[in-house]
Amino acid sequence: MKKGRVFFSVLTFIFFYSSLVQANGLNLNSLGTRALSMGGAFVGLADDFSAIYWNPAGIAQFDKKYFGFYGTDIIPSGKYKLAMPTPIGSFPVVNAKTESKHYLAAMAAYYHPVSENIVAGLSVYAPSGLGASWDGEDFTNIAMNNSGIEWRSKIALVTIAPALAYKINDKFFVGAAFNINYGTFDVAMHAGDEDLRVDLGQYEENLNGWGYGATFGVLVKPSEMFSVGAVFRTASTVNFSGDASISNLSILELNTTSDIERKITWPMWLAGGIAFRPMENLILTADIQWTQWSKIDVWKADYKDTGWQYMMGQSGNDTREMHWDDATQIRFGAEYRINSIAIRGGYYWDPSPTPDRTMNVLLPNYDFNVLTLGFGYSLNGLQMDIALEYLMGKERNIDITKVVIDPEWRTAMPGTHNMKIVVPNISISYKF
Repeated sequence: MKKGRVFFSVLTFIFFYSSLVQANGLNLNSLGTRALSMGGAFVGLADDFSAIYWNPAGIAQFDKKYFGFYGTDIIPSGKYKLAMPTPIGSFPVVNAKTESKHYLAAMAAYYHPVSENIVAGLSVYAPSGLGASWDGEDFTNIAMNNSGIEWRSKIALVTIAPALAYKINDKFFVGAAFNINYGTFDVAMHAGDEDLRVDLGQYEENLNGWGYGATFGVLVKPSEMFSVGAVFRTASTVNFSGDASISNLSILELNTTSDIERKITWPMWLAGGIAFRPMENLILTADIQWTQWSKIDVWKADYKDTGWQYMMGQSGNDTREMHWDDATQIRFGAEYRINSIAIRGGYYWDPSPTPDRTMNVLLPNYDFNVLTLGFGYSLNGLQMDIALEYLMGKERNIDITKVVIDPEWRTAMPGTHNMKIVVPNISISYKF
């Protein structure tokens, strides 16, 4: 068994290709504390400042100037274990836990009624952002005994979204937002190479880029008790560029750095939702949200240095097969008001689009069961909300035999993967 080849391929080149889009492993599945605390089932309601993200048609419901701010802290806790099979049992290779890291994100939005039927808005928010950071000591056995290697990843997308919504009548609303997306990506890990009997040291990559898209929404309120909404967000391709480095590549008489370009697509998103008010103080919501992950198939990196082009091309590491699957989230939420106090709760199921054969440690994806809980307080146009989201990832076990034998599994990372994520957040908004 060529252990070095397996792990060099897995840990050096796969994970910065495998999760660079808005997947559940890095997606901020809910923006706005009220929406998050209701399980993100908000497309059919969309009646607070986060509407520009969930359903821009909801903006047309605002009859006053409206400002809101949302802040969140994503705290992932991951575990990874790898044991190599031997004739007398298994030999532990890696037993790692993610370092304690905080991935902050925020949203700010302002809405201004232009006329009785038209409302304009502008928002800046982070729809996507996560990462992982591991202790290099835990990966010494698959890093040629180099414990000084950094193992980390961080990806974020920031969207600037001007929007316009129109109230056709008291029961029918439409809206649209233009999404200007700025993406950043940072990764660091071991570069190999045990097969060449040299330690290439630290690999690092830093990228940023711009992309564009749009969101279109419709909201229908046939009665005071019932509303239904639908939203479509176009795909957005971010043209990333930056630099890559391998600290000891001079051993092979190659430049230690290279410029790099890559196109990454945040995929199309479709969602529909309903809101039902069985009594004056109670709202029940439900959403179905679908993402076209199957567009994530094969990605190609364009290294500008000719030596890097040859090296990556010969090894096949300038392209990466992804083979992701479309995924559908199912969400439920509730809000009950007692005078100026609101109590909220929710649940959603968030399946991973990533097959086992592309699973990795730095930006992993899981099937998540998610519970949410929150509270709100309103006073004279001022609204304050707090919430907590808890994502419970389903354990993933990647068979090392398949990774070694089957070429289609060559980019998988064998072993046992676990992830839990805690997301506390707060919102403050004011109508004036």
